Amino acid sequence: MTTLQNRIAVVTGATSGIGAATAGALAAEGAKVAAFGRREDRLKELDALPVGVDVRDAVAVRDAADRVRAELGRPDLVVANAGVMLGAPFEEADPAEWDAMIGTNVTGLLHTARVFVDDLLAAAAEGRPADLVLVGSVGGHQVFPNYAVYCATKAAVAHLTRNLRAELGPRGVRVKNVEPGITSTELGDGMRDLSIKEQLGQWRNGLETLRAEDIAAGIAWAAGMPARMNVAEMIIVPTAQG
Repeated sequence: MTTLQNRIAVVTGATSGIGAATAGALAAEGAKVAAFGRREDRLKELDALPVGVDVRDAVAVRDAADRVRAELGRPDLVVANAGVMLGAPFEEADPAEWDAMIGTNVTGLLHTARVFVDDLLAAAAEGRPADLVLVGSVGGHQVFPNYAVYCATKAAVAHLTRNLRAELGPRGVRVKNVEPGITSTELGDGMRDLSIKEQLGQWRNGLETLRAEDIAAGIAWAAGMPARMNVAEMIIVPTAQG
């Protein structure tokens, strides 16, 4: 592994769960970290520059990126982690929940990647590691009833990663898709369908789940590989999930 010392990282969805743990893991390895999230008060608890932003807002993401460059420098490690999971039977689902998932999981990820891609290309052109990490889910290639739209957004993340890797990899940017399995986080807390929310709790209580720190450790490890090597796709699941 190479060191993350002096690298400049951005982590979205850093108010809790995988995002908060990843911000902490990268900082612990020596990176300067900007933590993006909607609940800025929580971000202030991290060893990071707190940046209150909703990734669905392209203008807000652009302004946040300008602040990172002004206060930390040009990022060379971007973790697009912000995500929403709202399960419901398809025929009963509220389309507003679909909009929330697509807006955050797909559109917000695109805003994040787009606003920082020039920084990553510049780092790669200088011969330094440059990483764009897109956090997906095993739901991107597995079937979970009542999560059709969520899984569709994560399938989009997986295929976007493959295409961006073909486009940016030859120019030195390592594009990665990290796909967690069942993890105990706040993901899903906002579900309106209480029966599906209860089922999610039962899934999590039925086995030893991953912890947010497990995913964060995987991301930090992959980012620490030599610049010549890309850990392109990483599936991390609880042992009991198979």
